[in-house]
This record gives sequence, structure tokens and C-alpha cells, in this order.
Amino acid sequence: MANVRALAAKTLFQVVDKGQSLTAQLPYASQKLPVKDRALLQQMCYGVLRYLPSLENYCQQLLDQPLRGKRRVFQFLLYVGIYQLQHMRVPAHAAVAETVNALKSLGAPGMKGLVNAVLRNFQRQQATLEQSANEIVVCQYNHPSWFIKKLQAAYPDKWTDILEENQLQAPMWLRVNQRQTDTNTYAKQLDQADIDYTLDESHPDGILLDHPVDVTKLPGFSTGASSVQDAAAQMAARLLSPKDGDNILDACAAPGGKTCHILELADSQVTALDADEKRLERVTDNLNRLSLTAQCVHGLADEPDNWWQGEQFDRILLDVPCSATGVIRRHPDIKWLRRAADIDELAKLQAKILDNIWPLLKSGGTLVYATCSVLPEENHQQINAFLSRTEDAKHIALHAQDKVEQPGLQLLPGITDGFYYAKLQKL
Repeated sequence: MANVRALAAKTLFQVVDKGQSLTAQLPYASQKLPVKDRALLQQMCYGVLRYLPSLENYCQQLLDQPLRGKRRVFQFLLYVGIYQLQHMRVPAHAAVAETVNALKSLGAPGMKGLVNAVLRNFQRQQATLEQSANEIVVCQYNHPSWFIKKLQAAYPDKWTDILEENQLQAPMWLRVNQRQTDTNTYAKQLDQADIDYTLDESHPDGILLDHPVDVTKLPGFSTGASSVQDAAAQMAARLLSPKDGDNILDACAAPGGKTCHILELADSQVTALDADEKRLERVTDNLNRLSLTAQCVHGLADEPDNWWQGEQFDRILLDVPCSATGVIRRHPDIKWLRRAADIDELAKLQAKILDNIWPLLKSGGTLVYATCSVLPEENHQQINAFLSRTEDAKHIALHAQDKVEQPGLQLLPGITDGFYYAKLQKL
């Protein structure tokens, strides 16, 4: 049987050192474990990624030199061990013993003395180590310095709030399928299932669960009564305002939550476009569970000549590739996979997609631009630049402060994820 701590160390090595996505690596590792251990694996991987700079700093103090080369995976095992001691409810003696025991699975019983000594020394020196790490900004906030600086510039009064939210577990929101039932009726079904929740009038299709639950426990989930989707993402379809008979493009559609939501709200003809053929399969899976139909198309949003059939769209949802800095709490590996240089490259791609998709929109049609980013370069600066170079694009205000100079709606991580929306009309 695979050892959960050994698997956590291997998974973290693949993410941090090899640049692999945790979303891809975690399911692969989980299948090697009994169901009861899978949540523990996720908790350890998420936790180490949330506190990586601090864990690295502690090991710098506790090791004569970092473990490199073939021994690099043991460095991550130390992070797993220290994370348990510092942040988990595992009894300290069990955390140390089980982490040392993981070396059998990693084929390195000879490392037991070192791993045991480091973890014991962390226990003895914990208060001092934490105090010294807290004097380093990157360790204090456990985010890369380039990102901290960008937030300080963009949100001088709120940057610490964003960083603190990123360290918390994300809330679980449901989207009620209005084709099957209404939100209040579904809420009563949750009452009967003893699932606690909160209703929020500003999100008419949404229900916020007090605690995350397994989807198999949700009433009617398998037959499409509800879906898991953050309230910020639920705003996309509502802002698009689909009407029966509309021809709609959902560009960059995978995994399909927004595609399905559009179809739940109106009898529209929807084209779901995505560049990733594998992820398009998830769009199909979601459509099938909800008994909905859309045309799924594999293609690049910035190269419509390769897939567009020539008929213009009434409405376009443009959920562009972005830094995903608004959903770090759901994907803590983003902090270590993203680089400062990526933001400029993403902004160029977003501009290209906007310019190349705009001709596909009918005169009088609506385009909703969306990102799950908190960075101005991808959001209001991007839309402001597009408006300045596009004569037939009209800005539609989404709230009282939504001005052409700083257009759109910026949501920061909190009760919802961090998202940005801008609404444009073609003259």
C-alpha cells in the first residue's frame, strides 16, 4: 500500500521543481491510495504549497545544506513533516514517526536519522524559527515577492487582505439549475439533507454551504439539480443575459460551468470553444449530467479562421486565459508556477483574443470579458486599451463606479473568488 506522506512529497516535487499542475498531479497520486487517505494527501499538498517560503526558511536553518539532486524529494518530505507539526492536528509524535516511516516507501531508510533529527529540532526551536521567518516579507505572507509588490501597487489599502484570503480554504458554492427547480425549493432539499447553507440575494442561482460536502451527498446532483460553481463565476452568465434563440459563443469554455449556466437560463444555441481537447471532454460530461446540448469546438480563440463557420454571434462570453491570481486559495500551486514575466505575455494574448473575436459579434451584440485575476494589466487596463483602439465598442457600466477610465467590475477574494468582468456592446 502506498504511503500518503511519501506520495505527498513526490507530488510536491513534481509541482514545485518540475512545474507540473497540482490539478493534474493530485488525481494521479490519489488513485494509489485508499479513499480514506485521499483527503489527507490533498490537505498536505495544499498546506505545503500555501506555506512554502516559511517551510523552506525553516529547513535552511535546520539543514547544513539543502537536499539536492536525487535527494530532493526528501526535502519535500521534510516540508510535509514540518507542515504537520505546525498546522495540522496530528499528534506531534505521530507526525514525526509517520514522516520518518515514509522513507521506506521512498526507498531511503538510511535517511531516517536526518529526517528525524530535523523534525525534532523544529519542535524544539519552533518559536524562534517562526519569529525569524516572520521578519522576511515573503515568509510572513507566503507569496512570491513579485506578486506582493504588484498587489501593493494595485491595492494599497487591501493587499494584505487579499494575501490573507489566499491562505484560507475556499468556500463551496452551489449553482441551482433553474430548469429543474428554483433556489428556495432546492434550499429546502438541503434542509432535509441536514446541509447548512446561506442564501445571498445578489447571487440568485447560488447557495453558499457553511462547510464543503461531497457532491454525492447533494440532493439530485447526479441528475443535474445543482452544480458546484463559485458565485463569482456564476455572474458570467447572468451578465451575459442570454435570451431564447440567441446564437452564443462561450470562448475558452472548459470545464463548462459557464456554458451550462447559459443554457440553464435560456434556450440558446451555444458554441463552446476551447483550445484544450482533453478539457473539452469535461464540458461534454457537464452537459450530459445536466441534460443540456451545446456544440463543442476545439480551437484557439485568437485564431477564429481555423474554426469559425462565418455566422456572427448575438452574445460572446470571453473568459480569457489569465494568471488565475483570483483563485489562488483553490489552486495554491499558482503562486509557484506563475512568474512575473507571464503577466505581460498573458496580457498580449488577451489583447489578441479580444481583437480577433470582436469581428465575430453582430452589430448591437454583447460581449462579456472575464478573468479570474486580480491584476489590473489583465483587467481594467486591458479593457481600457481595447476601448481606445476599437471605435465600434461601447462600454456598458456594471455599477456606479464603472467608468470608461477604469472600466468593469473587480471582485477580490472573500465570500467569492477574485474575478473581473467588463461588458461591451458593438455599435
